[in-house]
Amino acid sequence: MIGVELESALETFHSMKVKALMPKPETMPIVEEDSEILNVLKILRTRHHVWVVENRKTMKLVGVIRYLDVIDVLLPPKSYKFKLGTTSRTMKSLLGGATKAGDVAERNPLTIGEDATVLDALMKMRKYRVQVLAVVDDGRLVGEISLRILIDGLLRLLRVGGAQWKE
Repeated sequence: MIGVELESALETFHSMKVKALMPKPETMPIVEEDSEILNVLKILRTRHHVWVVENRKTMKLVGVIRYLDVIDVLLPPKSYKFKLGTTSRTMKSLLGGATKAGDVAERNPLTIGEDATVLDALMKMRKYRVQVLAVVDDGRLVGEISLRILIDGLLRLLRVGGAQWKE
């Protein structure tokens, strides 16, 4: 049975705005769409995704490259079965001609607004079975919210696990 304190904390947590938890863009894995794929691979050694933006001035979100997307980048084009709708994946291969982050990015990644609640983010993550959402304002990448960030936020709210809000 869930305790009254925990239930109250979860209600507070669910109503929090995403912008209260999201990291600053400077700390996020971001590359410009004309960045070399090898630079993306370097980032993906320690991160699960990389956001691709038009450029750092506009921060217009172009797409995302997830850790598992690297499989398509590394496979040779001949390893794909040519059926209707699958030929575009061969273009994401290094040997298929992909050279830039924009060539391999998944276009139209899932997004959420910075004024959305934690509950909104959790519901979207569950619906689409994803662990991270781009936080956007008028198409500009302003942050991200991930399951890890949400877990950390809840633990800070509960003041457990050694994580606390900075005063």
